[in-house]
Amino acid sequence: MARKILTAGLILFSMVASGAASAAEADVRRVWQILDYLAVDYSGAVQDGKIVAQSEYDEMREFAKTAHDKIAALEDKPERATLLRESEALQAEIAAKSDATKVGGLAKALANHLIAVYPVPLAPTALPDLKLGASVYAANCAACHGASGNGDGPLAKQLDPKPIAFTDHDRARQRSVFALYQAASQGIAGTAMPAFGQLSEEDRWAVAMYLGTFAHDDKQREQGQRIWKESDKARSEVSGIDHFVRLTESELAGALGEAQAAATMAYLHAHPEALAAPRANSLTLARERLHQSVDAFKAGKPKDAAELALSSYLDGVEPYEQALAAREGSLKDQIEVAMGQYRSLIASEAPLQEIEASAAKIDGLFDAADQVLASAGADSTAAFFGSLTILLREGIEALLVVVAMIAFLRQAKRPDVLPYVHAGWIGALGAGGVTWAIATYAVSISGANREVTEGLSSLFAAIVLLSVGIWMHQKSVAGQWQAYLRERMSAALNRRSAFFMFGLAFVAVYREVFETILFYAALWGQGNDGAILAGLGVGVLCLALITVLLLRYSARLPIGKFFSVSSWLVAILAVVLTGKGVAALQEAGWIAPSALSAPRLEVLGVYPSVIGLTAQGAVLLLVVAFFLRNARPKTAIAAR
Repeated sequence: MARKILTAGLILFSMVASGAASAAEADVRRVWQILDYLAVDYSGAVQDGKIVAQSEYDEMREFAKTAHDKIAALEDKPERATLLRESEALQAEIAAKSDATKVGGLAKALANHLIAVYPVPLAPTALPDLKLGASVYAANCAACHGASGNGDGPLAKQLDPKPIAFTDHDRARQRSVFALYQAASQGIAGTAMPAFGQLSEEDRWAVAMYLGTFAHDDKQREQGQRIWKESDKARSEVSGIDHFVRLTESELAGALGEAQAAATMAYLHAHPEALAAPRANSLTLARERLHQSVDAFKAGKPKDAAELALSSYLDGVEPYEQALAAREGSLKDQIEVAMGQYRSLIASEAPLQEIEASAAKIDGLFDAADQVLASAGADSTAAFFGSLTILLREGIEALLVVVAMIAFLRQAKRPDVLPYVHAGWIGALGAGGVTWAIATYAVSISGANREVTEGLSSLFAAIVLLSVGIWMHQKSVAGQWQAYLRERMSAALNRRSAFFMFGLAFVAVYREVFETILFYAALWGQGNDGAILAGLGVGVLCLALITVLLLRYSARLPIGKFFSVSSWLVAILAVVLTGKGVAALQEAGWIAPSALSAPRLEVLGVYPSVIGLTAQGAVLLLVVAFFLRNARPKTAIAAR
C-alpha cells in the first residue's frame, strides 16, 4: 500500500508541477505582451502631457495595473520585489501623463527584466514559413484587418476599437515579431482581438512574421537585401532568428540609423531564410545572456546574474543541445559542466576575477560548439552514426529494466502478467508519438520543462527500482525465493502488482523515448534524413538482438542466481537514475547548483555536483545496508 501511495503521489506531483510550470510561463508571456502593447500604444493616449484619447488612457492605466498584479502573483523570487517597484514606477509615470518615450522605455525595460528573472522561450523552433503565414492571415485575419493590412476589412466598421492597421509604419517600428505572435496566441484584452489558440505554434509564428511585411515596400526590401549582403554591422546586430523575433525596428535604428534599420527589417520580414545562414551564431542568445549575467554580477546584483546564467543555458544552449550531443557529445558535456560551475560561483558570490575567467572559458566552448553546429548538416555519415548512437544509448537503459521484468515473470512462472509489462512499454512508445506531435504542432516544450520532466521521471524510476532491487535481493538469499515461488504458484499476482508492473515499464521506457524524440527532432531536416532513418533502422535491429540475447541468457540462470544478479542490476540503475534526476533538476533551476571539479560519467549518472553525488552515495549506502541485512542468517536476526 505504501508503495502504491508513493507511486501515485509522485505521478500526481509530476503532473501538477508540469501544469504549474506551463501556467506560470503563460502568465509571464501575458505580462510581457501587456508591457509591449503599452510601450507601443501609449503615444496614442497622451501627447505633450495631455490626454488626447481618454478611453486609450484609461486602458493604459488598466493594463499597467494588470501587469503589476500578475507580477505579484508569479513565483516568489528575490528579484520579484524589484520588478514590482519598476512596475509601480511605470504606473506613476502614466498617472503623471509623462512623455511617451519615457513611458515606453520603462515598459520595455520592465519587460526585458521580467524575462531575465522568469525565462521563457521567445523564439520559434524553426524558421517561419511566409507562404503559410499569408494563408493563415487570409483565413483568420483579413476579415477585420483587410486584405492588405490597412485595418479596413469587411468587419472593421462593426468593431470598437478599430482593428490595427499593420501598414502604419510608426506603430510597426515599435513592434517585434514576438509581440505579434503573443497577440495571436493570447488575444488583446479590451479589444475584439481573440486568442487563436486553435492554431499551431508554426501557424502563429508564420502569421506573425507575415504581418511585418505590410509596413514596408519593395524598394525598402531591395535596399535591405543589399545592406544585409554588404554590411557586417547589420548582420552582427541581427544575429539570428532568436534575436530577430525580439528586435524592433526602433531598437535597430539606434545602431544602424532610421533608413538602414527600416530597409533591413523590410528585407528580413520578407526573407526569414536569410537568418538561417550561417549557423555559426547558433549560440548567440546564450552568449548574450552570459555576458548580461557577468555585467549584473559586476553591478552587485548576484540574483540577476544567477537568473541570467540559468537563462543562458535553458534558452540559449538547450535548444541546440540535442544536435550538439549527436555530433560531439563530449563538447556538450564540457559546456554543461562549465555552466554548472559558473552558476555555482555566482551562488557562492566568488571574486569577480573567477566569475570572468569562468565566463571566458564558456565563451570559448560556445565558439567550438558553433563550429560543430555550422557543419552539422553536411555529413551524412555523421548523421547515420549520430542516429544509431542516440537510439542505442537511450534504448539500452530502458531495455535493461523491461527485459529484467520479463525474465523475472518467466522465471516465476507468471506469464499471465506479461501483457501488463508489454502494455506498459508499448503504451510508452505511443505516448512518445503523442509527445512528438504535441511538441511539433501544438506547443513548444521549453528547456526548463524538458529538464523537469526528465528529472522527475528519473527520480520516480529510481525510487521504484530501489524498492524492487531490495525486494529481489531479499528473495535471492537463504532460500527465500523457493518460498516465494511456492506462494505465487498457488495464486496469480493481484491486480495492484500487475498495474505496478505496467507503471514501471511505462515510466522506464517513456523517459527514454521523451529524450530520444528531442534528439531526433534536432537532427531532422538538415538534408540527411535518409541517413538518420538508416541509423534508426540499424539501431532497432541492434536493440532487438540485444533483447533476444538477454532473454536467452537469463532463462539459463538458476532462479536464485537470477534474483541475485537482477537485484544488483536494478539497484545500480536506481543509483544511475538518481544522479541523472538531480542533474536535470539542477539544470532546470529546481535544485541549487553545487558544481565541483570531478570527472563526468554520464553513462553512470555521475555528474560533478556535490548534491548529485551525495544523493547517489545515500542511495548506494541504502542498497548496501539492505543487501547486507538480507544476507545475514535468520538466526542472527532473530537473536537480536
